[in-house]
Amino acid sequence: MQSRMKSPALTLPGAMDALLALSKSVGHGELPRQVLELTNLRASQINGCSVCVEMHARSLKKMGEADERIFATAAWRESPYYTEAERAALALAEAVTRLADRPHPVPDDVWNEAARHYSQAALAALVLSLGVVNMWNRLNAATQQMSGPWTAQHV
Repeated sequence: MQSRMKSPALTLPGAMDALLALSKSVGHGELPRQVLELTNLRASQINGCSVCVEMHARSLKKMGEADERIFATAAWRESPYYTEAERAALALAEAVTRLADRPHPVPDDVWNEAARHYSQAALAALVLSLGVVNMWNRLNAATQQMSGPWTAQHV
């Protein structure tokens, strides 16, 4: 497999800077970094973005995350490795990523459970982060960006 083109974020002037600035702002939102990475990993798994799956798995590993938690992210509901707060964030990640899969894209019960565990600033960071990772997933999937050496060097 080969990429269809260079990443659109690297092709248009200013695009990468804008995406990186938005991603950086998420770090100010009181959400634990591991939760951000777990939810980004889950969204990327759903969207089939190999670059982002590898990148977020590597980031989690670098942060000291246990292999079991990284490997089981795709099956978090059936896995004992996540806290209630992490489960709420993962459920929200799935709802935000699969907007077209149900009549009410983000059901109140999913939102309310996340809001029970996280502050408004943390929720803002989570929703923004999910928007950004879903955009990256779409850019990478559309242009068939390849994981591998580049991803390993940049995490």
